[in-house]
Amino acid sequence: RSTFDVAVVGAGIVGLASARELVLRHPALRFVVLEKETELAAHQSGHNSGVIHSGIYYTPGSLKAKLCVQGAALCYEYCDQKGIPYKQCGKLIVAVEQDEIPRLKALYERGLQNNVRELKLIGAKEIKAKEPFCRGLMALDSPYTGIVNYRQVAQSYAEDFKEAGGTILTDFEVTNMEMAKESSSENEDGLKYPVIVRNSKGEEISCQHVVTCAGLYSDRLSEISGCSPEPRIVPFRGDYLVLKPEKCYMVKGNIYPVPNPRFPFLGFHFTPRMDGSVWLGPNAVLAFKREGYKLLDFSPTDFLDAVLYSGLWKLVLRNLSYGLGEMYRVCSLSAQVKQLQRFIPEVTVNDIVRGPSGVRAQALDSDGNLVDDFVFDGGSGDIGSRVLHVRNAPSPAATSSLAIAKMIADEVKQRFEL
Repeated sequence: RSTFDVAVVGAGIVGLASARELVLRHPALRFVVLEKETELAAHQSGHNSGVIHSGIYYTPGSLKAKLCVQGAALCYEYCDQKGIPYKQCGKLIVAVEQDEIPRLKALYERGLQNNVRELKLIGAKEIKAKEPFCRGLMALDSPYTGIVNYRQVAQSYAEDFKEAGGTILTDFEVTNMEMAKESSSENEDGLKYPVIVRNSKGEEISCQHVVTCAGLYSDRLSEISGCSPEPRIVPFRGDYLVLKPEKCYMVKGNIYPVPNPRFPFLGFHFTPRMDGSVWLGPNAVLAFKREGYKLLDFSPTDFLDAVLYSGLWKLVLRNLSYGLGEMYRVCSLSAQVKQLQRFIPEVTVNDIVRGPSGVRAQALDSDGNLVDDFVFDGGSGDIGSRVLHVRNAPSPAATSSLAIAKMIADEVKQRFEL
């Protein structure tokens, strides 16, 4: 059985960034990343919009606000160091109705409180100058927003980690954690590396401490380690449309709606990609499988987990009309195009094709509230006290990954006295 000082469970962008930061700070210790897939960044990290967020939306003083602003600066700096291509194409948050203008101005104030760089309000003429096909009364202009391929960034973190002496074990699905029995023949290792982490094939490693960055499975990993299952993860699938290549000239940068606080998700937006394509969307509908990227993907366990959770029903009942609208738009391309035409009237059904999907690991509490901020916690007991869980790291976690990693490394040092 291999022995390590710290095991990081999950090779998404947050897990790899955290492992990289830990091994760079503690080069004398042995670190391992355990990943259930055969490739890295296979789920949320490889199925996102690729936006480098600037930190406008998040509640001032929250971890999201602080870590996003720090993380964006670190992300650009890292990409420059490593030669990873990105585009600082900017973002417009566009008010198309009069009643959206007060919310837009409030968003501007929030962005200023969060120290977002280069933020300004612009009028209809300046919107046209930046996005000739976009209509709007007023917009929040964020030139610091960019795009990057986060899977490429995650792969680079993995290379850094391995070069610094870290080990990555793929095809290692963690199904059990237990304390080593001190009376066993390996009692010396059992005392020094008391946590046994076992996978679905019966293989195991021993370690002193565990950090879980398990995304869509963060609540289940927490339960396995004897910690609280709350907040629960409910998977929401987001389907994108894609502009046909000959129509991509209509979009230069990111174009976003003014968020409506009555609804839990952001709404349709226009997102240019590093490969030159333009993604439109996403919607937000309950996924019937935690890694269900297709409409008909179904897991009885995941489905029952979601629908038997009282928190989901409270969320659904509070947002019934919004949810029904989202389900209708899944089936109707023209209904989705109507959302897009609010910003670019020239877009038609003939200009788009169905695109990829992602699944968001949405943390939900028992009262039906979306857990808005990042959540990091541990537990008590023999194993719980040796584990740090990243419980909730939705967008902008990819943007914030290097800043999150620094915070996790600080917490690991303090909690586990490394």
